[in-house]
Amino acid sequence: MDYLIALIGAALAGVINTLAGNGSAITLTILTEVLGLPGNMANGTNRIGIASQSIAASWAFHKNGLIDWRKNSLLLITTTIGALLGVWVAVQVSNEQFKKVFSYLMVFMLVVLLAKPERWLRNTDVDYKPSLWITIPAFLALGFYGGFIQMGMGIFFLAVMVLGARYSLLDANVVKSLMVAIYTVLVILIFQGKGLIDWKIGGLMAVGQTIGGWATAQFAANNKKVNIWAHRLLVVIVIGAVIKLFGWHKMLF
Repeated sequence: MDYLIALIGAALAGVINTLAGNGSAITLTILTEVLGLPGNMANGTNRIGIASQSIAASWAFHKNGLIDWRKNSLLLITTTIGALLGVWVAVQVSNEQFKKVFSYLMVFMLVVLLAKPERWLRNTDVDYKPSLWITIPAFLALGFYGGFIQMGMGIFFLAVMVLGARYSLLDANVVKSLMVAIYTVLVILIFQGKGLIDWKIGGLMAVGQTIGGWATAQFAANNKKVNIWAHRLLVVIVIGAVIKLFGWHKMLF
């Protein structure tokens, strides 16, 4: 039953991660609370499913002609460097302090999502060139956070891409999947070197996340209203994260 929960939860996380973000809130909870892995081991094991679903989603986006390698090369390189720094810290310290900061960041993100939602539904502005003085530090920070814990990274990434770089939600999700796929493969090697990956459990959850990620990418690539659905899902996920992180679900149930 525990493995069945892990498989279903992983598939749901794959769907959420591909269109919004914070699917790791589900998978990390399953790994620690259901399967009993220690925090750092869960953090490392979680990366297997993240890598597999991101690769599957990126392949689906590529097959539908949505990936522009040249345009996004600088973002890919910058975020990967940040991720390597983040995972170096992650294998040495606890991630509990980061979770506290994450709680308040989610509240801020909810305000951003609900204020002027039309900003999230724009088409990509192909003529806009963001300043490198802003772009490089922002994506280094995103990569660092993703390398450290990953949970919620997709939400912050979409905010930077849509509100800062003026991408559509669909195009931002395409870049996010590709970027996460690249740096997570490297992150896995570092966690494995420290003996912080359970490949049996990680492989099982990777199956579920890959199915969820690939199917959702196919849906997104061929649905004209994907930006609207992605925004709605993003709002729901952030509200759920705020309720869970501040313990309000205990009052509701």
